[in-house]
Amino acid sequence: MKQLILNDICELIVDCEHKTAPTQETGYPSIRTPNVGRGRLILDGVNRVSEETYKLWSRRAVPQADDIILAREAPLGNAAIIPPNLEVCLGQRTVLIRPDKSKVNPQYLVYLLLGDEIQGTFHGLGAGATVPHLNMKDIRELVMPELPPLETQRRIAAILSAYDDLIENNTRRIKALEQAAHDLYREWFVEFRFPGRESVALVDSGTDYGMIPHGWGVVRFKQMAKKHSESIKPYDHPDEQFAHYSIPAFDNGKVPIMESGRRIQSNKYLVPNRSIMVSKINPRISRTWLPDLFHSERPIASTEFLIFTPIAPITESFLASLCSSEGFSGLLRSLAGGTSTSHQRVKPGDLLETLFLKPDSKAILDYSSYASPIFSEVAILRQKNLALREARDLLLPRLVSGQLDVRDIEIYENKG
Repeated sequence: MKQLILNDICELIVDCEHKTAPTQETGYPSIRTPNVGRGRLILDGVNRVSEETYKLWSRRAVPQADDIILAREAPLGNAAIIPPNLEVCLGQRTVLIRPDKSKVNPQYLVYLLLGDEIQGTFHGLGAGATVPHLNMKDIRELVMPELPPLETQRRIAAILSAYDDLIENNTRRIKALEQAAHDLYREWFVEFRFPGRESVALVDSGTDYGMIPHGWGVVRFKQMAKKHSESIKPYDHPDEQFAHYSIPAFDNGKVPIMESGRRIQSNKYLVPNRSIMVSKINPRISRTWLPDLFHSERPIASTEFLIFTPIAPITESFLASLCSSEGFSGLLRSLAGGTSTSHQRVKPGDLLETLFLKPDSKAILDYSSYASPIFSEVAILRQKNLALREARDLLLPRLVSGQLDVRDIEIYENKG
């Protein structure tokens, strides 16, 4: 009997354009490998392209709802489905897969591709190269397990999708909460529309900040935040589990990766309490992380992060909002040096010596009384998402392998 391969259950499998699409501020999302999550697309910080570029990059096939985008390189093997009412084009190192719905449920196929068996095959195929990657022939000829009936596929997909729906809802709430803190920061400390502003005179700061509220000051960043760089070699602790705050983990939903020391080859920074982490690499992509130190594992961070703790009266929530602001992101871009956009870095000393507006203690504490509960709620929601991901990932291989029988499970699908 002929082995079933991926190409047998798909209408098409199409490679991306092998060049970088020109980007702009608005337009169609261009899905690159960092935008391909485990089942769902990650659109935060996605590159956008013009209509002309969208059409050119979709000449081979126009991506449509229920198509699957597969990452050929890091994160190799990730796969995500295109939701309804979203027009996207393929970025570099991705593949478009259109399932034949008469043979396979698209959601089920996504989870099948993410299962242990096929992920193991992917990583075996990608091994040996300087940059692990999948080639088109291997993808098309990927050997598939025997598929269950479509109704069983639908049930399995619905069970796993329920977890992803909850994660997505929590992620939307996180985004709304972070935006609320961001908007309040801008209103108080950029537009000077803080409570009691009517009774506060503006005075000349004698700096580029110009007129500022009386009692506020302009100080160097090192007077507001302390930099931490205590390093550790996780490999020296092979059996210890670490909470690894990496750049890929940030891009994949701001969830640290739980890893044993033996799997982490390079030096990392220890993450102290009350930290705010800012990526120094590639600052055109804003990455500010307020770690959620609820887990028992020792927290460590990539050395591509700058780690700061606030100096009183500065608070974590104020420092996190400052480091997430448009002005701060613009400053990092201006301070970056390097030979290419992919290798630009900020020198810590340059940032520490830069002048920043420092509100008076009352304004900082008043703002923090609003913002701290917001960041606490965000931390709780992220912890819930971590638990949901862990539960989904435990269920996934047992469902797609047929180890769990779903025939008697009632499935209520959201039709909205």
